[in-house]
Amino acid sequence: MKKVLKGMPFFSALGFKKQILALAVCTSLGLGVMTAAEAAPARNVNPPSLKAGAPQVYVVKKGDTLWDISKRFLKNPVRWPEIWASNKHVKNPHWIFPGDRLLMCTYNGKPLIGKDEGDGCEGIIRRYAGDTKLQPQVRVESLNNSIPVIPLQYIKQWLERSTVIASDALEHTPYILGAADHRVLAAAGQTVYARGNGMQVGQRYAVYREGEPYNLTDANGKKYVAGLEMTQVASGIAVRGENDITTLELTDTYNQEVRRGDRVLPEYDPMLPTLFYPTHAENITPNGSIVRVLGSIGTAAIHSVVTIDRGAVHGVQAGHVFNVDEKGQMVTDPKTREKIQLPDQRTGQIMVFKTFDQLSYAYVLESELPIKIGSSIQSSVMDD
Repeated sequence: MKKVLKGMPFFSALGFKKQILALAVCTSLGLGVMTAAEAAPARNVNPPSLKAGAPQVYVVKKGDTLWDISKRFLKNPVRWPEIWASNKHVKNPHWIFPGDRLLMCTYNGKPLIGKDEGDGCEGIIRRYAGDTKLQPQVRVESLNNSIPVIPLQYIKQWLERSTVIASDALEHTPYILGAADHRVLAAAGQTVYARGNGMQVGQRYAVYREGEPYNLTDANGKKYVAGLEMTQVASGIAVRGENDITTLELTDTYNQEVRRGDRVLPEYDPMLPTLFYPTHAENITPNGSIVRVLGSIGTAAIHSVVTIDRGAVHGVQAGHVFNVDEKGQMVTDPKTREKIQLPDQRTGQIMVFKTFDQLSYAYVLESELPIKIGSSIQSSVMDD
C-alpha cells in the first residue's frame, strides 16, 4: 500500500483497485463472515416467509446475482442470512458459484438453504449443525467467478472513480494549469502541468473533476453544503518539478479528458471492507431522502445509482437496505371539499454500497415506479 499523506483524511475514499473491488462486491447476500444465526436479529421471532412457488432445487447460472437468487426463495430477500446454511468447517464457505446446486431443506421446522455437496439435505443439515465427522471438500475457484451481490457493472464507476469530500477540502490542493503542445484537453500518453505545493516526483496522482455540491436543507430549514462530488478522470505520475509547477505524464484516462482547473490528488490503495452484504438499516437518523440520481437528471429505476442524505455520521453502513417511499398526493375530498393527504406510496428498495460522512451512494434493487429526487427512505422492516 502506498503512503497515505497526513492531514488529508478525505483521500481514504479514493483509488479503488479492481482486485479489491471484486472482493468487496463478489460476496453474497448475508454470506459474509457472519453465520445465518449471527446475522438474524434476536428480536425477530417469526421465520422468514418463503415465496409462493419457491424452488426445492436451484442450479446457479452465470449471470445470476445473489439478490435475484434470494428473491426466488424469500418474500423479503434481506432475510437471506437467516436461512443460509453456512458450512462452518470450510475457510470461505459463503461464496456461491455458477453450477452450484442449491437445495431448500427444513431444519427444526424452519427453511434452510445450502449447497448440495452430493449428500442432499441430510449433508447440508449435518454440516450446518456442526458435525465434523466428515472432512469438507476443497474447492479452488477464482473469486472473480463467484456470484456478485448485484451486477458489478452498474456500480463499478461509482465505486472506483467517484467520491464526496468536504466542501472546503480542496483549498490549497494542486490543479491542472495546462497541457503540452498548447492542448486544451489531454488524454493518456500526454503531458500536463499542475500547479501547487507538496507534489513529489515519482508519486502517482489522480486527476479529479469537481462536480456539483450537495446543497441541502436541515430540519430547521437552514441550508448547508453536505459535500462536493468529485469524479476521477485520469491517473498519472509526476516526472519533473520546478518551483510550484509539476510535470505529469498521464498513464490512464477514464471516459473524459483532462482540462485546465481539474484537481490533482495523491492516488493510493485505501483499506476497504473485504465483505459487505445487504442487511436491515436500523438505528439510523430518520427522515432521510434521495437527493440525487447519479448520471441522470431525471428519475431512477432498477440498476440506477442514487445519493441519499444519510452517511456515516447518521449510522449508515455499506449493505444497509432502505425502502423508498414517494409522498402521497394532496387531494380534495369530493364530498366535503376538505384537503386530504393520501398515504405515501412504496416505489422501490435501495442498498447502500459506499458511504461518506454526510451522504451515501446506493444501488436501486427494486423499482415498482420511477424513483424521484426527494423520495423518503425508511429502514426496511423484518415482518416477512
